[in-house]
Amino acid sequence: MACLEICTYPDPVLKQEAAHIEKVDSELFRLIDDMAETMYEAPGIGLAANQVGKPLQLVVIDLQRPEYEHGLIVLINPEIIEARGETTYEEGCLSVPEYFARVKRAEEVTVCGLDPHGKSVRIEASGLLAVVLQHEIDHLAGKLFVDRLGPIARDVFRRKWKKKLKEDTP
Repeated sequence: MACLEICTYPDPVLKQEAAHIEKVDSELFRLIDDMAETMYEAPGIGLAANQVGKPLQLVVIDLQRPEYEHGLIVLINPEIIEARGETTYEEGCLSVPEYFARVKRAEEVTVCGLDPHGKSVRIEASGLLAVVLQHEIDHLAGKLFVDRLGPIARDVFRRKWKKKLKEDTP
């Protein structure tokens, strides 16, 4: 296993739509292991493959909290098939470090996909898990959480981000 480099905004791969995964093989298993290690090391609670430069329909999630019995969730070709209600959550992203914003999402979702062994999986989620599933699946469509902000909040983000980039440049 190896930690992978996390792509940060405005890397073009983050805007790219991820490709459907056709076969589960040893190369995919290696990517899953590397993504999980990268997510834990970051530390984060979710990571999509395009965040590590691999535009594939793959996410790893681990809320890392005792009240969630799931542990590591790996979803291949995940799809939200049902969404209900509305909630607002403060979100951050490993690809947009040090920036957080309140984002409206569905309160509950039903997601279908495949597990690492190619078996169908159906997850009915609410609360934080529902938010993280939506956030990671957005990545696969080339969307960042900042794309869900209103025009004023998005403008504030862009100005703060430009300032941060200037400060980080030697």
